[in-house]
Amino acid sequence: MHSLETQRLLLWGAFLFVCVLIYQTWVEEHRPPPNIAPIMENSGASSDLPTIDFADDRPSSLPTEGSDVPIMPDDPIQIAKSMMVPSGERIRVTTDVMDLEIDTRGGTINKVDLVQHRAEADVSEVPFRMFDDSMDNFYIAQSGLLGNQDTPDHKALFKASQSRYEMSNGEQLRVPLTWQSESGVEVIKTFVFTPGDHLVQIEYAVRNQTTQPWSARAYGQLQHGGENGDTKSFFMNTYLGGAISTEEKNYEKVKFKNFEKEKLNLKNSGGWIAILQHYFVAAWVPEQDQENHFYTDQRPGPRYIIGVMTPAVEIAAGDVGQLHSKLYVGPKDQQRLKEIAPYLDLAVDYGWLWFLAKPLFWLLEFFYGLVGNWGIAIIMVTIVVKVIFFHPSMVSYRSMANMRRIQPKMQELKERLGDDRQAMGQAVMKLYKEEKVNPLGGCLPILIQMPVFIALYWVLLESVEMRHAPFFLWLDDLSSMDPFFILPLLMGASMFFQQRLNPTPPDPVQAKVMQMMPIMFTVFFAFFPSGLVLYWLSNNVLSIAQQWYITKQVEATS
Repeated sequence: MHSLETQRLLLWGAFLFVCVLIYQTWVEEHRPPPNIAPIMENSGASSDLPTIDFADDRPSSLPTEGSDVPIMPDDPIQIAKSMMVPSGERIRVTTDVMDLEIDTRGGTINKVDLVQHRAEADVSEVPFRMFDDSMDNFYIAQSGLLGNQDTPDHKALFKASQSRYEMSNGEQLRVPLTWQSESGVEVIKTFVFTPGDHLVQIEYAVRNQTTQPWSARAYGQLQHGGENGDTKSFFMNTYLGGAISTEEKNYEKVKFKNFEKEKLNLKNSGGWIAILQHYFVAAWVPEQDQENHFYTDQRPGPRYIIGVMTPAVEIAAGDVGQLHSKLYVGPKDQQRLKEIAPYLDLAVDYGWLWFLAKPLFWLLEFFYGLVGNWGIAIIMVTIVVKVIFFHPSMVSYRSMANMRRIQPKMQELKERLGDDRQAMGQAVMKLYKEEKVNPLGGCLPILIQMPVFIALYWVLLESVEMRHAPFFLWLDDLSSMDPFFILPLLMGASMFFQQRLNPTPPDPVQAKVMQMMPIMFTVFFAFFPSGLVLYWLSNNVLSIAQQWYITKQVEATS
């Protein structure tokens, strides 16, 4: 194989990283919907329980035929408003990690601000809002009980003893809401908040003061307004949509567009349901030792609904019973998610190179614990990766140095043989053999390292620890692009200097293409997270030093 083909391999290898990222974006967009299992009779449920459209969010005050406020079928905003449950009193709850509002109508969580996470890197006083019942950013958590008697679903009106609760002295905070039926069933729905935790425990204490047995199922569902346009770009396509964990698959995405046409309707032992977004997740986690019912639905607006319903609990007349559920609303903290439920930590989705991404993240965490700066931690990981690939890199750079050394002889062959491609090819192969040069040695080690670059890309893109993580000076967020494009320009300059150490392609057209590579990659990386650009820049600087040293060695011995 002559040097022209070698340079072509190098060119394709350089583009591989970007091509793989584009391919992953395409795969996410065209992934088939999950297999939907038919619903089976729940062995733990009472046979007297009716079939209920538990995902139906229509309030009883919908306009009826002849109403003065008709619903226009071609007006999605008006339809969406008609789907909204009437609001009750808003209860303000403040903990050390969340500031939220609970509606006494159903005990719906309508707003959640994550006070330890900023909305923007440069606005410290504005927290990141995860739940919001506004029309533009609709995202809420509903829960309730369903049964064959009066039960408080997410449309029932509860009573609260106070309108403001605040955590103090690092103690657990309990927010009780009370509901009473005309028949004599009393339900106390209590939201339990633990210091330093984004997990909300929801307890139902049921007192059946009737003369008949009472049975109900607990359910929890998330409603989301769909894509908001902030999660997609050409180079960074982060996922916004549903996810489930079942016995068949530990982790599976369920896209919003499949909520209606491929409705989820299955029974599963344990598991969880969630809605994922960049860096954050909301998940309903039922008890893991019971058979639960997962479902999805879509309502006008649009409103995308994903939920879970637990088996029925029967409470005898005059008896007291309890039901439980858990809701996590917060960052994708891998360690905490792993503690809450099996496989919930897979919400931090590193893609098909997870086996490389997880060790890289562990290294980043380790170095961050030593230096307290994620940017420096990235540089230190770069050094470790460089040490691991030191021998393959040395082989690569030695091959490039040898190719550079024989360039005068290659040029002499070209001038002597002219356009005789067959003779040129034979002469080049003979030259390689005489000089003991392997033309593939310069590109294959580079291709071997490419998966590490891709894995680190997903680590920086998915790890909430990188969100708004500062480095130095103007770089106050390693998860977003460099606002002044300084790092991409430095990276492009490093590529240019590194290219000067490589042999020049004999083909003029290919030589011009190679000269354009630093410019093209500078444009590509201008839109990548600055943490990834920092890694690539650090890698280039170390590579230049290593390649310069090896080139000098080869030239000195020639």
